[in-house]
Amino acid sequence: MSMRDAAEQYLELRRSLGYAMAGSGRMLLDFASMLDSTGQRAITIEAALAWATENKAATPGHWRARLSVARGFARHLNTLGPASQIIPQDLIPAPVRRKPPYLYPADEIAALVHAAGLITTPAAAAGMQAVVSLIAASGLRLGEALGLDRDHVSLRDGVLMVTGKNGQARMVPLHPSTVTMLARYAARRDQLCPQASPAFFVTRAGRRMQQRWVDETFARLLALAGIAAPPGRRRPRIHDLRHTFAVETVAGWYRDGRDVQAHMPLLSVFLGHSGPEATYWYLEAAPALLSQAAARLEPGSQPHDQRGGTAAGRPS
Repeated sequence: MSMRDAAEQYLELRRSLGYAMAGSGRMLLDFASMLDSTGQRAITIEAALAWATENKAATPGHWRARLSVARGFARHLNTLGPASQIIPQDLIPAPVRRKPPYLYPADEIAALVHAAGLITTPAAAAGMQAVVSLIAASGLRLGEALGLDRDHVSLRDGVLMVTGKNGQARMVPLHPSTVTMLARYAARRDQLCPQASPAFFVTRAGRRMQQRWVDETFARLLALAGIAAPPGRRRPRIHDLRHTFAVETVAGWYRDGRDVQAHMPLLSVFLGHSGPEATYWYLEAAPALLSQAAARLEPGSQPHDQRGGTAAGRPS
């Protein structure tokens, strides 16, 4: 059996247990193909380290992620026969730092939606406007939004049935304005693509929108909207709309004088996090924003929603 065949069997096993293994799966198949090309029938620390660090321009964090993929595969192979070497956990020391998100103010979200409307293909324009608006208003992951089928979207009840990480499903309620926006998109979609797939968001050919196309298109929307990365920061991403939703939700609770600690589990469920500890990161992600929110609670301050209605659907 080739190493790639073994890797595919390993991925099949992991996915049967509920793990998506999307990006890591692609990395693993690349690693296995490299082993096959060099005639190796077992994983060595030297081979895994060379593969993990082959892109010298990448960050240590990226190297660690690749080495983790090789480590898991090596551990699996050792259950079948002790031939592969065990890869140490601390082979590539690198501090785990989450890069701070880009937080979109309301006018930039409006500018992105407007820029999407300038796309020359009507179906693509309508789809990108709806996807950007939905993520900004609900905090969905991009993959969750694109994975929606028509029967997952109940416009009558104002609820989405979302499949998140590891196949976990959750109900996401929508603000009436978001329901109206999705209904408008659905009518436009059916007019332009009458023979479309069961997917809710489709291309002009009637097929499900793909994440790579959306990411590439969103990069162009940033330029059209005049949105650039702050000095020394990475380019804003569509995923940062999710971060913005989460941070603004927490800031809104501060402004309203709510018990943020008591509400965090609700936000965790709403966002599809495994637990509140994953959501608490947002408290550290935008300290300046939360400081401003806390300051508004001082005597004489007036609550004010910076984003207007863009956070439709945020948990209350």
